[in-house]
Amino acid sequence: MASSCEPGLFSLASRIMHLLYQQVFYIYLKPKKHHTMAVPPCYADLGKSAKDIFNKGYGFGLVKLDVKTKSASGVEFKTAGSSNTDTSKVAGSLETKYKRSEYGLTFTEKWNTDNTLGTEITVEDQIAKGLKLTFDTTFSPNTGKKSGKVKTAYKREFVNMGCDVDFDFAGPTIHGAAVVGYEGWLAGYQMSFDTAKSKMTQNNFAIGYKTGDFQLHTNVNDGAEFGGSIYQKVSDTLETAVNLAWTAGSNSTRFGIAAKYQLDKDASVSAKVNNNSLVGVGYTQTLRPGVKLTLSGLIDGKNINAGGHKLGLGLELEA
Repeated sequence: MASSCEPGLFSLASRIMHLLYQQVFYIYLKPKKHHTMAVPPCYADLGKSAKDIFNKGYGFGLVKLDVKTKSASGVEFKTAGSSNTDTSKVAGSLETKYKRSEYGLTFTEKWNTDNTLGTEITVEDQIAKGLKLTFDTTFSPNTGKKSGKVKTAYKREFVNMGCDVDFDFAGPTIHGAAVVGYEGWLAGYQMSFDTAKSKMTQNNFAIGYKTGDFQLHTNVNDGAEFGGSIYQKVSDTLETAVNLAWTAGSNSTRFGIAAKYQLDKDASVSAKVNNNSLVGVGYTQTLRPGVKLTLSGLIDGKNINAGGHKLGLGLELEA
């Protein structure tokens, strides 16, 4: 009787070992699939996370009002107005945007208090996947000055390229940029060529490294200006950034430190300081959905008693 059970026990044990082997193989030994590389940012957005920590949440010397609305037909309206507390100059702008997603079309009309009218037409992902074409024109009725620009952008895995052409009677100016990325590493080049003078007017290089909570960016502009920035997301509530800059022929290095702390889901505080002892602080509060208030101040640490400090007030409305 015992001998007749042994083959069954052996078969059961073999099956269990085979199942265990399959689990180990799929968990540890199966080749990992390569994740699709995200499209790298355009050249202007390299180091953007650090720039946002230094720039967003502040409005020194300005009283600003931004209003964003959207009609039932899908037309987006964006109105902005600001008053400079030092010069008392008031500036405003109006932008309307209409999208036809099924055709990849976006129509944008712009106007500002300098009496400049702008029209922008964008076609995206129609001619080729990842290709974006933009036709941008401006006209000033007061002076009769006209300008036109054709922008092209192409982005795919590992690469983000762009070429803009400014049309001028003397000769167009060509702006080109490209960024390649691989496993978190980023490398970019930006140039501008004035065809009227047959001269290269801009020649910039940049290298960066990006992970989920850390970003490093360095750049060289025209072989004379050197800069770099570091961004780190310390936690879900704290973000920090460091910015460095140096110009050839100058003995001084410009640097700044900034941080943003999220108090809760509706409020955050920001602070920054640079080597010129300029201290900036900002407080942002969402009063209710679609209503955001920003208070900011700039203090000159070298001349605290002399005055000259700046305050800012901003209000954003969205509906």
